[in-house]
Amino acid sequence: MKLQNYVRKGSFYEAVVEDGSDIIFVVDYSGEIRYHNSSTRETLGYRSKSLIGKNFFDYISPGSLEFIRKTFATSQKRAYTEKIEFQFLCKDRSYRFLEFNAINLKYKERINGFILDCRDITQRKKDEAELVRLQKAKEQFLANISHEIRTPINGIAGMANLLSQHPTREERETYLDAIRHSAENLKVIINDILDLAAIESGKLRFEKIAFNLKDLLPSLVSTFTYQAKEKKISIDYSIDEKLNRILLGDPVRLNQILINLISNAVKFTHHGSINIKCSEAKEHRGMSWVNIEVTDTGVGIPKEKLNTIFESFSQADASVTRRYGGTGLGLTIVKQLVELQNGRIHVVSREHTGSTFSVLIPYQIGKVKKITKTPKQPQKLSGIDTAQLHVLLVEDNDINRLYAKSILKNWQCYIDVAENGLVAIEKIKNNFYDVVLMDVQMPVMDGYEATKAIRSMHQSAKVPIIALTANATPGDVEKCLLAGMNDYLPKPFTPEDLYGKLFKDLKIRPAFKTSLPENNRRPTSTTYNLDYLRNISGNNSEFIQEMITTFLQTLPGILSEMKEATQSSSWEKLSRLAHQIKPSFTLMGLDVLRTTILFIEEHGKAGTKTDELPSVLEDFTEKCNAVLENLSKEVTPV
Repeated sequence: MKLQNYVRKGSFYEAVVEDGSDIIFVVDYSGEIRYHNSSTRETLGYRSKSLIGKNFFDYISPGSLEFIRKTFATSQKRAYTEKIEFQFLCKDRSYRFLEFNAINLKYKERINGFILDCRDITQRKKDEAELVRLQKAKEQFLANISHEIRTPINGIAGMANLLSQHPTREERETYLDAIRHSAENLKVIINDILDLAAIESGKLRFEKIAFNLKDLLPSLVSTFTYQAKEKKISIDYSIDEKLNRILLGDPVRLNQILINLISNAVKFTHHGSINIKCSEAKEHRGMSWVNIEVTDTGVGIPKEKLNTIFESFSQADASVTRRYGGTGLGLTIVKQLVELQNGRIHVVSREHTGSTFSVLIPYQIGKVKKITKTPKQPQKLSGIDTAQLHVLLVEDNDINRLYAKSILKNWQCYIDVAENGLVAIEKIKNNFYDVVLMDVQMPVMDGYEATKAIRSMHQSAKVPIIALTANATPGDVEKCLLAGMNDYLPKPFTPEDLYGKLFKDLKIRPAFKTSLPENNRRPTSTTYNLDYLRNISGNNSEFIQEMITTFLQTLPGILSEMKEATQSSSWEKLSRLAHQIKPSFTLMGLDVLRTTILFIEEHGKAGTKTDELPSVLEDFTEKCNAVLENLSKEVTPV
């Protein structure tokens, strides 16, 4: 059967050509086109029958021509070939990506030719290329972030090492300044990442409070004066007199937008000037459209990069990051903050000439047209005797614990320390505290569970609890508050941050109490108290029975091992066994006996008071046996 006769068969037209949306070519082994359907016009621009008699290979892009020729040769030996990608020349002289599946007609019809079922995959190829580009941008971003984080960390570690080598007073101040500077850089990087996470999760909230640009802008610009002088560039600003009025919005987020834009201008400008111009674009129905332009005479942005500078993980060039540093998130955050306030941002730039970033944001106009700027006086907190404050610091990290403890020591507070939530609960049962500083992520029992347990304790249900957390996203903060914490303080924090949180925000004052009231003291050492078990289980009797049974079954064996460890002077093993059973005594409300466990654990670990440990253990074992006898009465026979 000839190829021409085959393409005229009715079944072929109906099933493949007429009813199909794909591009169909029928070609012989040499590439001559014997037929194509009408879909070629819609996708490639060629009218019906216009390609018949032409050679298929003449329309293949030079880059894929050799591959297609080889594919045709190998396909002659197969009944079916699938998913062959190539570029085909369109009527408008552009190339489109197509993919064909080839049916070899020789196997069924004894004809030396192919049916090529072609699909347009141009959009898919664009999407793939975009994904590759975004992936590369993300990989570059992660590499940048790694570099940006490691740099200040290395600085901190290096300066700390130098501080340990007995420097002079001047050298010590230099090293400390370097550590502070590195720590601030690290905070900026982390805050950028957290801000972007909050924005993209939709959890960022905007305030609606009064502010005046004539108050906000001058103080903001002044923070860049020193940097500008160092680089010998001028920085100036102007504000339209129409904007000397109260506006309602979020000045903190506006401040953040301007800091990013001005710091970028300073970073990329090596000579010339930076100018910030604020004007009112329009006023309509009680709204003022504020236009802010930040213009610099810096390095500028290449034309081909203007479309991507606002994307996440993107800077104008990888070399920009190497030379200037930064996360590449600043402009992304700015764009998101502007658009979330129903505003727009635009950039005009010429390479080696400079850039102008224009921000337009609508703000509601306040009732008063003008306000006079009054210097804000620092709030003085008189009458607070920090030396009387009783603080429980719950923190498992040694360095963080030392840092917070040192701050509290400088204030001469009474400080008690717990390395996890379970230890904190024990201390709260037996002592009074004005405030609890609670780390969130800890072993044994985390800050959330510990807070819930404390809130269920009658005598300590209202003690203020402040979360000390490195997880400062809105979701993490909400989780802290839901657990029953009063407030949170993100790490890293300064002494001023902690002071403000304690005495300004929460207005905590010493209560001058040093111990629990008499009626709240713990019972005798052989008396158990199952209130804690009832609270954490919701008074689940089955759970309580199981916990008591486990305690009764495991304690005698551990007491026997502890006696053997004492007899063989295996003090470290004795310490480990004491540590192992310590949480169980909390569960059973055996608080006085737990003091003895702590004594055994600490001195066993340190190898001290080994002459006392045998007699202490003997007395402890005797009291435990009395507890076991009494507690066994709580078990209901099966």
